[in-house]
Amino acid sequence: MTRPPLILASRSPRRIRLLRQIGLTVDVRPSSVEEEIDSALTAEENARALAVKKARAIAAEVPEGIVIGADTIVVVDDVVLGKPADAADAARMLGMLSGRTHTVHTGFALVERPSGREESGVESTRVTFRAIPEREIAAYVSTGGPLDKAGAYGIQDDYGAVFVARIEGCYYNVVGLPLSRVHAALEAFRGE
Repeated sequence: MTRPPLILASRSPRRIRLLRQIGLTVDVRPSSVEEEIDSALTAEENARALAVKKARAIAAEVPEGIVIGADTIVVVDDVVLGKPADAADAARMLGMLSGRTHTVHTGFALVERPSGREESGVESTRVTFRAIPEREIAAYVSTGGPLDKAGAYGIQDDYGAVFVARIEGCYYNVVGLPLSRVHAALEAFRGE
């Protein structure tokens, strides 16, 4: 019996790399779902809801397979930090995170076609930054690295990694996908 194809509803190179890291082959079909935050939901609920919307949108376009959707939201002092609009916005966000602890919520969803079976969840990780001098923020922002990441940093980046003083929870969640939980959900879907 052949396994149904895995389809990632994201163009994130980090998520692609993480799934390949655990030996999975995925087709990439980015979702065009707008990443709008619903103020009536918590950050965790928003991360999960957006992941589900992304997975469902791509699942509606394929005849078979397991679609993986994900969404990452960074929160500091109840303020949601999405992807920065530009370099100035990235610098502002990094300034907000400097010397403080924030939470990274990554929602994930699996939608199986043609059965329509679904599984979703959210993982939360606390990350503490050391105090970051403005010159380091400017140097990092000038690389362009923070511009496509929630909270304006990548824990896996060559330079973004030096801001992190402590992490409480799943490292891979901060990169963009809680691998342990996604792997367990996939195994359950496949009956393994």
